Amino acid sequence: MRGHAFTFRYSASDRSLTGLFFRLAINAIGLVLAGGIVPGIEVGDWQSVVAGAALLALVNTLLKPIATVASFCLIVLSLGLFLIVVNATMLVVTAWLSGQLGLNLTVDDFGSAVGGALVLSFVTLVSNVLFGRVTSRNQYQEPG
Repeated sequence: MRGHAFTFRYSASDRSLTGLFFRLAINAIGLVLAGGIVPGIEVGDWQSVVAGAALLALVNTLLKPIATVASFCLIVLSLGLFLIVVNATMLVVTAWLSGQLGLNLTVDDFGSAVGGALVLSFVTLVSNVLFGRVTSRNQYQEPG
């Protein structure tokens, strides 16, 4: 019987249940930090954080590819900076859906959404640097 050492590895393309929970945790941490740092973003109780993170993941999965393709020319012309606007729009949609579901996650204006998108992007960047990436065959790739 061969033993296996457990090492937590994550990849943005990881479609496993562990990868899903990791992405949800990163989204939740990003939402909490955005709520604490950015004026105009309010995150209420822990249920709103968990549901908001799940909604953000759903919105990013379903709508973000469409928005990215639709704004491809602006993304290229701005050397990728327009992706901040796309990410902010995804955060606004998430806040709107949260409001429709009665959750305590609000974004006051688009400027707050841009700040929140920057915080969420930074949290995702840090998690990728700290945890590295893994291919679909569980081959570890060093961070960075």
